[in-house]
Amino acid sequence: MFVHLIVVGLNYRTAPVEIRERFALSEREMPLALQAFKRTTGILEGVIVATCNRTEIYAVVDRQQLCGHYIRAFMEQWFKISRKEFNSHLYMYEDDRAVEHLFRVTSGLDSMIIGETQILGQVRDAFLLSQEQQATGTIFNRLFKQAITLAKRAHSETSVGESAVSVSYAAVELGKRIFGRFDDKKVMIMGAGKMSELTAQHLHSNGAKEVFVVNRTLEKAQELAEKFQGSAMGMEEAVNRLKDTDIVISSTGSEQFVITRKQIEAAMAGRKKKPLFLIDIAVPRDIEPSCGDVSNVFLYDIDDLEGIVQTNMAKRRQEATIIEEMIVEEQEAYRQWYSTLGVSPLIRALQEKAGAIQENTMESLLRKLPELDERQVKVVRKLTKSIVNQVIHDPILRIKELAAEKRSDEALKLFVQLFALEDEVAHLKAEEKAVEKSRKEATSSKGLEATSSSGLDVEKLLSQLAGALR
Repeated sequence: MFVHLIVVGLNYRTAPVEIRERFALSEREMPLALQAFKRTTGILEGVIVATCNRTEIYAVVDRQQLCGHYIRAFMEQWFKISRKEFNSHLYMYEDDRAVEHLFRVTSGLDSMIIGETQILGQVRDAFLLSQEQQATGTIFNRLFKQAITLAKRAHSETSVGESAVSVSYAAVELGKRIFGRFDDKKVMIMGAGKMSELTAQHLHSNGAKEVFVVNRTLEKAQELAEKFQGSAMGMEEAVNRLKDTDIVISSTGSEQFVITRKQIEAAMAGRKKKPLFLIDIAVPRDIEPSCGDVSNVFLYDIDDLEGIVQTNMAKRRQEATIIEEMIVEEQEAYRQWYSTLGVSPLIRALQEKAGAIQENTMESLLRKLPELDERQVKVVRKLTKSIVNQVIHDPILRIKELAAEKRSDEALKLFVQLFALEDEVAHLKAEEKAVEKSRKEATSSKGLEATSSSGLDVEKLLSQLAGALR
């Protein structure tokens, strides 16, 4: 291979939160970090993905082993953390493994919750920022677009992200099964902790407009209620409002029942047989278990929800196997594309030489047949161009196939010799050097070290080709 792909990173599996949080990058810092990374020795292209669960640095490099060292040095300098503190938490994947890892990350298969879609947006944003900062080139412009397209297809063609796999979300999904919709229902959330906040968030995103937040400390209830345009109330008022409530989700830290059977019976007496849905996700339980025996009362506890979560996780894992097959196909598609990069200059050289021969032939023909009118010249030009294209069509296909094989260098050298393309290749190389020189001058005028990923890619390929010709 002419260049190598590397990903160096740490995630929720390899590093505890106290380590991960030290590698966090804000939106304001990210462009500066990318500029610094671009100036790192041996880096041709780069993308940095930083979330609460992972920080990963993707790079196209020219020297495989040394560049792993330089990337670690960048992390040490930028984050101001000694390498000794994070080396044991890092993982590094190269080439095919790096491609596979990116595809798995973007598709949500490497996430804490299999199939989550937030990471797709985070990878996309990281890639677009790198493009904007001119930190990507030929390789990553292709690879990251392919990864994003794959992830979108994975979520549209499978149901990997459809099943609830958190207790709070499962509670909301259970409510949807019974009521169908929340926009016309009154929901009471008892407790103002993290679980209650997550539940309120899911309810709000599913259309719940009338949400009551109940807590012994009214200030905490008000703080949570404000986030979701809800109303806050104390415990005593909440008991009186049970008769007007359709769904109660309880997650307090109380050691005693906060809702008793007697209270539920009193509330149901004024509900005219309207069902009351109770979800108790507290441990110890908040709602007296016998409440479920009251007519038209449906009570579920955390064990019921855990069963739903485990069933749904099994479904997601099953769907994930389908995505794994998609990833294998996309890896092969990327390999095929990458294998043709080395022959692109040769194909262009052959096409240019064939085009020059066709033009010379046309000029000679027109001198010998000056009586041809404009229409006839057009027909002859079209026919000669068609003949030339047909002649070079099969050789182009064959060199693309040979480029994917292990001894591709010999095939490239033989291709150049058979079609006498030495002059054309030298001309292309000179062209690319001129372009690269102008890019370096433009970049250095801005005070940056010149690093043009797309130009360096082609230069690298042409250098390899020149070596094969020696």
